[in-house]
Amino acid sequence: MSEAEASGRRGEVGERRPPGPGSGDGAGERQWREPPSAPGEDPPDGAAPGGREQSGKEREREEEEIHEKAAAPARVVYHAILKEGEEELSRSNSALWWSGLAAGLSMGFSLVAEGLLRAYLPEAHWRPLVAKLGYSVGFIIVVLGRQQLFTENTLTPILPLLKRKELRVFGNVMRLWGVVLVANLVGAAAFAWAVAKTPAFDPEVKHAFENIGREAMRHGFGTVLLRGIFAGWLIALMVWLLPVAETARVWVILIITYLVGLAGSSHVIVGSIESLYLVAGGESTWARYAGQYMVPALVGNVIGGVSLVAALNHAQVVAGGDEEGRGGD
Repeated sequence: MSEAEASGRRGEVGERRPPGPGSGDGAGERQWREPPSAPGEDPPDGAAPGGREQSGKEREREEEEIHEKAAAPARVVYHAILKEGEEELSRSNSALWWSGLAAGLSMGFSLVAEGLLRAYLPEAHWRPLVAKLGYSVGFIIVVLGRQQLFTENTLTPILPLLKRKELRVFGNVMRLWGVVLVANLVGAAAFAWAVAKTPAFDPEVKHAFENIGREAMRHGFGTVLLRGIFAGWLIALMVWLLPVAETARVWVILIITYLVGLAGSSHVIVGSIESLYLVAGGESTWARYAGQYMVPALVGNVIGGVSLVAALNHAQVVAGGDEEGRGGD
């Protein structure tokens, strides 16, 4: 290289020497700097080595954020509910009974809350939109309080049965269903009798309770059965959503059960409290309650919860190739 070319080269990049003690702003000399490394090359000696490490950490943070925000796979929800179902099946009859009795009593507050709202809201076409918010109160108490409600158990213990199709597991599911259902209904009847036979509520509120009971009992067997399927379907879907709801659990319970109430769907426990209020007041009979409401609502809830939620969601996990879900097939 000629001397002129070398001189020109130095003029483009500056002199490759660190500034001396005499260097100043007006000295006309360029401060020494290391030319940047080309992409993919190691940083020059003396340069900060954290560039590539920082980039790797940023990628890790991005991957963690993506993982946190991604929806949980169906198999994660499936196994969370499966584990809960196995725990429920291992509980003793006495534990199931007291929990089921507490749930039956707690569900009475759905009638109370809806009745209070209906009694104190003005007569208007929009009143059911607000009053039916009270329908969700009992469900919120029961679900957050971890009490045993029959319609929740149309999903939770069914998954272990679908995984291991054994007579022993089937018998255990029937045991759980029987204890919880009877306990729920006993609690429902006790609450209805207490509300109807005591002066705990004002006459206008009791009048609202009566109207709610009449609405529950006004349909025939087939209509109650059909509406019971939708109620069982929605309640089981609520249970399916709860494992991934995290801080939104109350909203999931509120929205799903509000829809059940607003649609007039037949829930065997809430509707039993509403119907038994009329029985306690002498306006209806036990036979009419059992044949016109309790039996069709019960059958509908089981069909909706077991076939439309438990079986379908079990099938999607098994069809997705999940080995654990396929283990008992």
